[in-house]
Amino acid sequence: MIAYLKGKLFYKDPTFVIIDISGVGYHVKISLQTYSKIKDEEHIMLLTYLHIKEDAHTLFGFKEEDEKRLFLHLLSISGVGPNTALMILSSLSSEELEYAIAHEDFRTIQNVKGVGAKTAQRIVLELKDKIRKDTLLEQVQDSTGFMKPNNKIKEEALQALITLGFPKATAEKNITAVLKKMGPEISLEELIKASLKAP
Repeated sequence: MIAYLKGKLFYKDPTFVIIDISGVGYHVKISLQTYSKIKDEEHIMLLTYLHIKEDAHTLFGFKEEDEKRLFLHLLSISGVGPNTALMILSSLSSEELEYAIAHEDFRTIQNVKGVGAKTAQRIVLELKDKIRKDTLLEQVQDSTGFMKPNNKIKEEALQALITLGFPKATAEKNITAVLKKMGPEISLEELIKASLKAP
C-alpha cells in the first residue's frame, strides 16, 4: 500500500490534487478539510490510502493523521464507501465528526448529503467506542489537554486559524494564551480576532 506521497503540487482543486513525483503525476482525491490546509504549497506531502476495485485504483489523500484515521474508521462501516467517507469529511471537520460520534448526535451526520438515517446510526454505534478510545489516547499524549470533546469553541477557533494559514502549534498557543487572559466566556469571534493579534 502507498502510505504517503511527497512531491511537487502540480494542480489543486477542492476535490483532488495532482502531485508530480519524478515526472509522474499522481491524481489524489481529497476532502475540503485537506484542501483548506494545503494552501499554495509548492511541495506537498499527503498521507494516502489506495482503494482497489476491479475497474479502478483510486488514491485518497489526507493532510493530517486524524483525518486519515477517521476515513479508515468510516470505511469499516457497512454501506460507507470511500466517496461517502470523503463527503462526510468534507462536510464536517474531524473534530465535529468525532464530537458527533462521541455524543451520539445522529442528526449532524445524517445532514451530510448521501448519508441516510440508518447509516448515520451505524456510524455512531460502531465507532463511538473507537473514537472515545482514540480521544483518551490523544489526551494522554497531549498533556496540555488542549483538545477535549467539550471544548467546541477552541476547536472551531483552531480550525479557523489553521484555515487562515497559522501552523497548528502556534494557533493552539495563541488560543490558550487568549483564553487564559480573557476567560472562558469569550465568544468565538472575539477568540479568533484576539488570537490573530496574539504575539
